[in-house]
Amino acid sequence: MSVRVRRVYETPQPEDGVRVLVDRLWPRGLSKDAAAVDEWPKGLTPSTELRRWYHDGEASYEEFARRYEAELAAPEAAELVDVLRESAEEGPVTLLTASKSPDHSHAAVLAHLLQG
Repeated sequence: MSVRVRRVYETPQPEDGVRVLVDRLWPRGLSKDAAAVDEWPKGLTPSTELRRWYHDGEASYEEFARRYEAELAAPEAAELVDVLRESAEEGPVTLLTASKSPDHSHAAVLAHLLQG
């Protein structure tokens, strides 16, 4: 299974496979053609409340990851995770985020969960 995380602003690569935007909002200043996004399952994104809580700067990444994983365990999100996992079993999947620190973002948490 191949799941990786990249910034959506990076140039698409052939090895990306299925490109999945995992941000709730469309990335600023990026056209849909340039992004080359194949899927945009908004149900996999952190809730607005969780995003705001994390970006306020008081929260640890570990606590954010724990809370986000709990959100992903909800039935609708869990179904989307399963669909994405099946896609990753068929070929490469690249999770795309506009985050400046993709390794400390919800995309990294999701990638870990998919590979776990």
